[in-house]
Amino acid sequence: MDVYNSRVKIEELEKKTLSPYAAFSCDAKRVKKVDECDFRTAFQRDRDRIVHSKSFRRLKHKTQVFLSPEGDHYRTRLTHTLEVSQIARTIARVLRLNEDLTEAISLGHDLGHTPFGHAGERALKQIDPKFEHNKQSLRIVKYLENSKGLNLTIQVNDGILNHKKKLMPTTLEGRIVNYSDRIAYINHDIDDAIRAGVLKPEDIPKEAKEFFGGAELEIIDKMITDIAESSHDDVVAISDEASKVFDDLRKFMFESVYLNPLAKSEESKAERMILSLYEAFHKDPSLIPDDRTEGIERFGKKQALIDYISSMTDRYVIKVYSDLFVPLGWHVY
Repeated sequence: MDVYNSRVKIEELEKKTLSPYAAFSCDAKRVKKVDECDFRTAFQRDRDRIVHSKSFRRLKHKTQVFLSPEGDHYRTRLTHTLEVSQIARTIARVLRLNEDLTEAISLGHDLGHTPFGHAGERALKQIDPKFEHNKQSLRIVKYLENSKGLNLTIQVNDGILNHKKKLMPTTLEGRIVNYSDRIAYINHDIDDAIRAGVLKPEDIPKEAKEFFGGAELEIIDKMITDIAESSHDDVVAISDEASKVFDDLRKFMFESVYLNPLAKSEESKAERMILSLYEAFHKDPSLIPDDRTEGIERFGKKQALIDYISSMTDRYVIKVYSDLFVPLGWHVY
């Protein structure tokens, strides 16, 4: 095989097989122009840059819903990301849209999530009310990773920034990720909540059970099918019935799990740790690693400290907090 022509062949194949409303790799744009790869399209390169980034690897030690769960099968921010990617690629394939673009957006959408999940985000919002994890994800890929960003395509950047529910990505692939994110977290958060004893299968609302397949909820298959049947031309959509049932199930999860005192009992401690670290770093920036101090000159002290803290994993926050605030015991030998 002539690898030096394989990218061009992939781009030609996209034109022949994908929907005319798809985002084509040959139309991808970057802020900083680079030489084209011989065998990977622009969106495939974006996917690879994300997967090989340190920010991506740190997701394996960031909370999804349950803080520091003792068990091997609870989701982390990384496994959530992989599940979003799988769902998004399946939908893209069904709708004949660009799988590589949906995969790149999916893998990058939560890079800016804080340690301890939404508890960490709430803490950083107290420092900067404008902080949002989707905007932080964009900061990482544009400016912070490798101290210069990843120089992703504008289509991937747009999808990362606009993956939250009420936002509207410019590409249909980005809109797929928007839906896939919600499908993934509702599905796996129910599974984790039942595993944790926060929910029982019989607690699931009757309407959701009937719509999504009885006792064993088949949320992913049902929602993919619904999107496939409800979407057309340049519209990615779900039916009114599915939207209502899904929104009611999401509301149920907020009331029963996301705001449940049993599941959230440790979150106030996590918030206090993050706020204490920010205060300590703000008072004495020499406490942060040398490779992070350049951010103070580039972005100002407040933003640089937010960038640093939001990048931390759960266990790294605990370690740094312990080093700064927990006294060592006195040992005499």
